[in-house]
Amino acid sequence: MGLEAVVNEIREKGRKEVEATRAETRAEVEEILKDAQARAAELKASADEEAGRAATHITNQEVSAANLVVKRQVLNAQKMLLDQVYSASLAAVGDLPAEFQEKALTDLLKRAAKEIKKGVVHTNKRDIPVVEEILSRLKTLSGYTVGDPVDIPGGVIVESNDGALQIDYSYGTFLGEVWESGLKDASDILFA
Repeated sequence: MGLEAVVNEIREKGRKEVEATRAETRAEVEEILKDAQARAAELKASADEEAGRAATHITNQEVSAANLVVKRQVLNAQKMLLDQVYSASLAAVGDLPAEFQEKALTDLLKRAAKEIKKGVVHTNKRDIPVVEEILSRLKTLSGYTVGDPVDIPGGVIVESNDGALQIDYSYGTFLGEVWESGLKDASDILFA
């Protein structure tokens, strides 16, 4: 066997080893790439899932916040409407006919006289003549005098002569009491 044959044999053997090493390296590279792609797919799926959860959470928070804003606006509108109803009711009570006003004022003064025997009666400017007439007509109210007018829609505020006791029988006070006790029922009827 000649030198050339030995060189060719060594070359051939080297080439085969290089090819085997390359094939082995390619297989390892393909395996590494395959593992990397699988890991990348897992990470992407995990990231997509986490992003989906985060998006759902953010969406839910935004929807909840929007619902709260809407609920607050609805409650504010309802309160504004109830305030308008209250003001209209107070104005309507103050605008009742003169006969009603006289009877109501007479009853309120008689009721006050049971608690305060002598005192000063305050009423709105419109009702002062009516109160003066009632006080002059009823002997049981002879201990009362008419005081300065007050800013009330109707009714009376009676104060003892010494100022120690005051009874508020104004229409606003009565309506306020009725309003507080019936507010939930009125709200349920109006906004149910």
